[in-house]
Amino acid sequence: MSHVPHELAADFPEKAGLISSLRQSDSHFARLADAYHEINREVHRAETDVAPVSDEYLTEMRKQRMHLKDQIAARLAKG
Repeated sequence: MSHVPHELAADFPEKAGLISSLRQSDSHFARLADAYHEINREVHRAETDVAPVSDEYLTEMRKQRMHLKDQIAARLAKG
């Protein structure tokens, strides 16, 4: 499988250390990051036709990914 875009460390490179630290110390953040990782992989598989889905379902998955990413970004902004 090719490189998966939109991984958290790639999208927030300046926060990679904080992401790692929060995954270990903040269980809520860890759940958000894990959920983001899973939906991001699902979106990637759908976009590359490894696991095709309907356009409507793909749109819903993208919205879910965006919502999780917004929550993660808000937590990262707090430091």
